[in-house]
Amino acid sequence: MPRSFVPFAITVCGIEELPGHCDVGVSHVLSIIDPDHPGLDAFGRYGEHERLELRFHDIIDPTEGMLLPQREHVEAVLDLGRDLMAEPEACRHLLVHCHMGISRSTAALTMLLAQARPDRPAADAVAAVAAIRDKAWPNLRMIELADALLGRDGDLVAAVRARHRYVGLRRPEVVQYMRDNGRGREVADLP
Repeated sequence: MPRSFVPFAITVCGIEELPGHCDVGVSHVLSIIDPDHPGLDAFGRYGEHERLELRFHDIIDPTEGMLLPQREHVEAVLDLGRDLMAEPEACRHLLVHCHMGISRSTAALTMLLAQARPDRPAADAVAAVAAIRDKAWPNLRMIELADALLGRDGDLVAAVRARHRYVGLRRPEVVQYMRDNGRGREVADLP
């Protein structure tokens, strides 16, 4: 399904999975990691590729001592998406990762797909991301910023909230985890 959005291959993963993707022809990497995380060695085996590294915490509201995703982070992701779409022949394979490949990376990919196809409902972009990464739980703060920047009028936020509800109803332990870790807004409508 992602090929119906963009003319290149996409991989989403967590840090521990990075070594398993060094031989798949990755041409572009979007790394989203915590500000204090040490550098990553895995990319030394990837061969030539372009890499954008963003550093912020996986939070959705201001939290003491943590860096909240900011507008400029989302703008950087969207800039990368515009660049990739402008030169698709040079882009064989995009790898997007965060620590676990669940929240920040899937939010970034969701916004990239929504940006690439503004004619499609945001729910299609979310479904495409879930097809790539079944444990996708896009970071709501990033999606709220992207929704505004892309002029989606709440469509992107609504689609991600529907994804959170879908996963939360099937996996109540995820709902409790989100509540326990300051992300209660993402599960406010769940039991």
